[in-house]
Amino acid sequence: MEKIIAQDISKVYCIDDRDFYAINDLNLEIKKGEIVVVLGPSGSGKTTLLNVLSGLDTVSVGNVFYDKENIAKYSDRKLTAHRRLKSSFVFQNYNLLENLTVYQNVMIGSEIASEKTDIDEIISVVGLKNHIKKKPHQLSGGEQQRVSLARALAKNPEVLFCDEPTGALDEKTGKNVLEKLIKVNEKYNTTMIIVTHNPSIALIGDRIIKMNSGRIVSDEPNKRVKPTDISWG
Repeated sequence: MEKIIAQDISKVYCIDDRDFYAINDLNLEIKKGEIVVVLGPSGSGKTTLLNVLSGLDTVSVGNVFYDKENIAKYSDRKLTAHRRLKSSFVFQNYNLLENLTVYQNVMIGSEIASEKTDIDEIISVVGLKNHIKKKPHQLSGGEQQRVSLARALAKNPEVLFCDEPTGALDEKTGKNVLEKLIKVNEKYNTTMIIVTHNPSIALIGDRIIKMNSGRIVSDEPNKRVKPTDISWG
């Protein structure tokens, strides 16, 4: 995959017989290997944008291209296959299986990958080599989030979608997770779309997109800042 193109997309909900535009007539292009951070307050449409770009949801109007493939025209079955093969997700809630070890949780991602991945290498990249036999309850919040990241990477995704990946973490732990995201991007050239309400987190991106009321209000290139250099907001 060389790029994602969102073309004239809108997502409309009918509430009390009135149309509500969660996103409204957006155009966007994301290139392979970019870290794109989508910033905005609650209700700005940023999570809806992530959902329709990833195929977790469908647009009401418009097209979403992965190169020449328009996923907006896919059937539910084909869209499920697309998510399985192309994308991985990291959410604020870690969604780990409590009865499995770190290694076993990461293995789940590898088992549905289209190509075999090196689980040991991925675990090492996210800094969990000394924790592979532990279960989630034996880990800190930041370590659990890194397990979630490793599991997502074990699918060998073309695009990693992150929804408030540091939202439940303190400053030190959150910065550590951001460092691991940057390391993954640099090592695997994984395209990343990160949604957050925290302006500090946005500074790690190659681009910062700001949203409000369902629209993109700015889309600017950014010179990456190291997580250790940002002020946590």
